Amino acid sequence: MTKAAYVQDSEFAELLTYEGPVVVDYTASWCGPCRVIAPLIDKLAETYETRAKVVKVDLEKNKENAKKYGIKSIPAVLIFKNGDVVETLVGKAPYETFAEALEKHL
Repeated sequence: MTKAAYVQDSEFAELLTYEGPVVVDYTASWCGPCRVIAPLIDKLAETYETRAKVVKVDLEKNKENAKKYGIKSIPAVLIFKNGDVVETLVGKAPYETFAEALEKHL
């Protein structure tokens, strides 16, 4: 099974040059709702493996990135296209919510 990989600040700029949509799950180990959506994000990574990049950012290790994109509460899932945020989903949601949001940008 393909899982959403964790990325660091240093890899982020290069990630945003990807030609398709990039889904970024802002998460932390102490966040209960983040653990609830983690398998959904992994499923998204597997389902859209060839059409989108799906990654996770650990807030504890990447505070600058979270600050740059105005992350105030987690879980927060941002969808980037051409380097810009085109969708923001905050809080727990069913898999379909994430899939439909991504589909709009494929």
